[in-house]
Amino acid sequence: SNLSWLGYGCLKPDWTLIIVNSIGAALQSLYILVYFYYSPTKVGAGPAGSGGHRGPPTLTAPRCVPQRQVLLKVLMVLALLAAAYGYFTCYFTNEDTRRSHVGLFCSTFTVVMYASPLADLAKVIRSRSTRCLSFPLTVTTFLASSSWTLYGLWLKDPYIMVPNVPGIATSVVRLWLFWRYAPGRDNPYRPLHA
Repeated sequence: SNLSWLGYGCLKPDWTLIIVNSIGAALQSLYILVYFYYSPTKVGAGPAGSGGHRGPPTLTAPRCVPQRQVLLKVLMVLALLAAAYGYFTCYFTNEDTRRSHVGLFCSTFTVVMYASPLADLAKVIRSRSTRCLSFPLTVTTFLASSSWTLYGLWLKDPYIMVPNVPGIATSVVRLWLFWRYAPGRDNPYRPLHA
């Protein structure tokens, strides 16, 4: 997402989009590198040398995703972005047309990103527990979506404003679920030991 918005910022040109999404792309890359460094290489294995958790997934030992699956997904997204870049560069020579098509691509990508947790919402309602949701991530998503929506309104840029509205809406729904199914009732969180 950051890489596509970085491309849109360069076409616009908008230094806020360029700086924020350059930092975001760098942080996402760092996160992926740290994931590969610390993650197990096969399902059910723990960190290197720890012996790992061999039983079924639990709250303290979640099911591990093989590195190969994550790597394939990352490579597919990068291939999609490279193909989109080539498509927009080769087929749209008019800069305004290219900018609007890249903006629409970024908007679609953002809406899909914000819609992805909807499957977890059904699970929360069925189980009446918010264990599978992250409260800090929900608050951060609400604040970031609100900020980008206001920035899009300020610039009068629908490609920035419109796709962030679903982020606000899904965050409000998740905040309501945290209120409705408060995590203190089933006490799923344990303090971390240093």
